[in-house]
Amino acid sequence: MDIELARTFLEVVETGNFKRAADRLNVTQSTVSMRIKTLEDLLGQRLFRRSKVGADLTAAGHHFNQYALTMVRAWQQARQDIALPSGYRAALNVGAQFGLWERLLVRWLPWMRTAVPDVALRAEVGFPETVMEHVTVGLVDIGLLYNAPPRPHVAVERVLVERIVMVATDKGHGANAEDGYVMVDLGADFRSEHGQTFPDRETPAVTVNFGPLGLDYILANGGAGYFPLPMVRQHLEAGRLHRVADSPEFTRTAYLVYPAAEEYVEWFKTALQGLRHVAAEEAAA
Repeated sequence: MDIELARTFLEVVETGNFKRAADRLNVTQSTVSMRIKTLEDLLGQRLFRRSKVGADLTAAGHHFNQYALTMVRAWQQARQDIALPSGYRAALNVGAQFGLWERLLVRWLPWMRTAVPDVALRAEVGFPETVMEHVTVGLVDIGLLYNAPPRPHVAVERVLVERIVMVATDKGHGANAEDGYVMVDLGADFRSEHGQTFPDRETPAVTVNFGPLGLDYILANGGAGYFPLPMVRQHLEAGRLHRVADSPEFTRTAYLVYPAAEEYVEWFKTALQGLRHVAAEEAAA
């Protein structure tokens, strides 16, 4: 089976949509449809139920999903083991969810290149469920994410606890004020604590699931919302934003996840130490 068929299948599973999968693979939507049709013909089973809003897995599709992950994992591992760049002794795959990419991985990459220059690096950004799944099946060696549910044979290590604070463009904005409030979805734990803290707050007119997008919105249009303190610190110092008086604070924890083992090779331990180091610097900032 062509490995691209399995990769295309996994992209449709992750995005839930043939068009978005095509965009991520940099091919046309008709190419994605053709690949899925070829895969279904090879397996003799329908893998997706298609509708106007997207594509959902059938029972056969759910069954095939683990096989597709295993195939792509094996292929990527083979490529890494056989086709290392000249002069490199190993390759390391790291993944982070969106909120941790710029804050930690961007700083860790040059650190790692200096500390272990003969280890090739491959970095990816994705949704937390994807990062954790890729660590679990071996597509990613080290992951950085918020909310790391236990998985068999995966080590989970807390590396950063960050403060979540309410800020506003208007100095007089109150903690319970509804006008201009933007709900920034910072994950399931935050949503739960936010709902318990503000049980009577009406559903905001604007909700976003990506902190930088919410921040850009209120800076351009005015308003208030909750953000990680490091994300808004420079705007607070510059007077573009203001802490909302008497507003409760929340916390959010970031985790390192990696395959559990009794012993690790030296360069892998160095990689973990580097990520702990940049996380400690971020916490102290």
